[in-house]
Amino acid sequence: MNSKTIKKVLILVTILAVPGFLYYLLQEKGKNRYKPLPYFGPKSVAATFHTFHGNKIPDTIYHQVSDFKLINQESDTLNWNAYKGKIIVLNLFYTQGNLPAVNYANKAVKAFEHTYQNNRIVNFISVTVDPTHDQPGVLKNYAETIGAASGKWDLLTGDSTQIFNLIKNGLFLDALKNPVNSPYKFTYSNLFVLIDTEHHIRGYYDPTHQEALSKLDDEIKVQITEVLRNTNDGR
Repeated sequence: MNSKTIKKVLILVTILAVPGFLYYLLQEKGKNRYKPLPYFGPKSVAATFHTFHGNKIPDTIYHQVSDFKLINQESDTLNWNAYKGKIIVLNLFYTQGNLPAVNYANKAVKAFEHTYQNNRIVNFISVTVDPTHDQPGVLKNYAETIGAASGKWDLLTGDSTQIFNLIKNGLFLDALKNPVNSPYKFTYSNLFVLIDTEHHIRGYYDPTHQEALSKLDDEIKVQITEVLRNTNDGR
């Protein structure tokens, strides 16, 4: 066999071997090698441990958004049980007044809702910062205006004390009523909050920046991957 024939054989073997090697790397070396998202909020050390490379490491207790009992645009009473196993994208809103920030956020949520309309794991929640005015009947009409379908995108209202406790102590967001002569009725955080299936906060995103929205889209997918991985592992 001359040198040209040997060279051709080596090239052919290399071409045939590379796809298989890459597949091996993806399946074995790259399996579940995505970078998990951070946890936001206070955390503490648990009394339990897990083992890593033979060492006992204390478990960490991460902040969880506390349960609630609020009403959506269809007058259904909802709590975390209604979102069991769901990844949540949550934001704040209100329905009356000068609303450019709210309108911008609504368009962003609607775009995400369209992207994930067939994905049963992902849900969207908008919590009003004006529960006195934004009763279920108001929310029903408003939902029709912005195209928010209950069960996929819930607009929530209810007891004001509970709502502001959820906003401040559960989500670590701000929502303050402005003076009457202010051009805006409320000053509130316009951030989107990504919440995992265990009610941990995994990210905050500014809907006025496309880069932040793209990051949210990527990190929703990371959370979906985590849910599917845990399901496949039997967790």
